Amino acid sequence: MLPSQEASKIYHDNYMRNSRAIGVLWAIFTICFAIINVVVFIQPYWIGDSVNTPQAGYFGLFHYCVGSGAPSRELSCQGTFSDFGSIPSGAFKAATFFVLLSMVLILGCIACFALFFFCNTATVYKTCAWMQLLCAVCLVLGCMIFPDGWDAEVVRDMCGEETGKYTLGNCSVRWAYILAIIGILDALILSFLAFVLGNRQNDLLLDEVKADNKGNRAQSCSSPNPRHVQFVSGEERSETAA
Repeated sequence: MLPSQEASKIYHDNYMRNSRAIGVLWAIFTICFAIINVVVFIQPYWIGDSVNTPQAGYFGLFHYCVGSGAPSRELSCQGTFSDFGSIPSGAFKAATFFVLLSMVLILGCIACFALFFFCNTATVYKTCAWMQLLCAVCLVLGCMIFPDGWDAEVVRDMCGEETGKYTLGNCSVRWAYILAIIGILDALILSFLAFVLGNRQNDLLLDEVKADNKGNRAQSCSSPNPRHVQFVSGEERSETAA
């Protein structure tokens, strides 16, 4: 084997070993992000009460619970995803749609993992990268639109009269909203990593093709020319006859 082919083989083996390890980590973190996305969509703890709120309660994308008064602290829960009419604000409905779309995209990305057994690896990585990027965009839209619904009457009853669009009054941001923002950063990082892995796979294929072409040219140059051998053999025969 030629030195260039040996170097190419060593590089190929090292890269494949490292890329598999990075790809496995990327897949694991993608599954973790999908779990985060589902939790963010289901849990109703985007905003909630504080010690200064007139009523106790908390709000999610489509489900919310509000108390009847501070002394009782009993909560009455309403809102379901199956009934969009029960969602108290149009902004909450739009945020619910975009976060749901992000959840569908990331679950679809996980389903695309099966394509690694049938399709080109670089193509699958890039497909998943675009899906994760769209997932991040949907989460950004959901997080930006959600505060636009804080001026709803039921939110103002819980958080106080100072509550308005993008003004939370006496209420506070809860952990599900913060987790959604973390999910945005996670989706962007995973998308960038998938693009890098996909491009490296393409570069590796090009390097393999170039190495094969060089190897074929080297073999063709090192092999003897049959016509030349016949010509030399003819000269030897003529000298022997003389």
